[in-house]
Amino acid sequence: MELDEAYAIVPHIHAAAEFPPRWAASAADFRNSLKKRAHLDVAYGDSARSRYDLFLPEGAPQGLFVFIHGGYWGGAWEDYDNKRWSHLAVGALSRGLAVAMPTYDLCPAVSVAEITKQVARAVTHAAGQVAGPIALSGHSAGGHLAARMLDPRVLSDQIGQRIDTVIPISPIADLRPLLRTTMNQKLGLDAASAAAESPVDMELRHPAKVTVWVGGAERPAFLDQAIWLVEAWDADHVIAHGKHHFNVIDALADRESSMVALLPGEPVT
Repeated sequence: MELDEAYAIVPHIHAAAEFPPRWAASAADFRNSLKKRAHLDVAYGDSARSRYDLFLPEGAPQGLFVFIHGGYWGGAWEDYDNKRWSHLAVGALSRGLAVAMPTYDLCPAVSVAEITKQVARAVTHAAGQVAGPIALSGHSAGGHLAARMLDPRVLSDQIGQRIDTVIPISPIADLRPLLRTTMNQKLGLDAASAAAESPVDMELRHPAKVTVWVGGAERPAFLDQAIWLVEAWDADHVIAHGKHHFNVIDALADRESSMVALLPGEPVT
């Protein structure tokens, strides 16, 4: 359809097919290295994908970091789940944060609105296991879902008021352009549901520290989506020079990165 090319990712990344197996291998190595500090497949709901992995720092957690994976809510990648991204917990763990990485059901089995509710249940469950401030981040569709957690109707006041930092990475902030893509055959959005799920139009709970992060080598549509959210929320904006949609998230695995420095907690020595 009209905007398929604008939101196509894989054809515009060199050796794109090499990234998913590389992520999976790095994630598996990381999980194996953590041993007793990795609590895998914690149930937060009844469906098979209503699970999250919880990684604990060496000492008492100084708070909770939640990373939400992307994949166009299942509209583009049906096999994406949290198991590809475990290694991205390295940076947050280095600041003494526990890290939760949820999986969620995918379209067309559920709606985007239901996925938002599932992620809220995952955040709520994980927050019940770990005290302290909560930082949220997500990539692409996961960036959308992280942003949606600041809607006062999505999380309880008790949990929502703990949110300290939100870092949407290359997020989809306005879902209405996706109505003009073929992936909407799976997403099932209409004008009303796309508007209701668009962070650019939503009420914010409170002034959490929000930094919208996007790669400088991203497709123009993603650069646009980032600036739309920045302008709607008066948020901070980082354009990572030379980074594309698949490697812009690498900073989460780097203890010394400026992205990790945005998280609460203090570096663990």
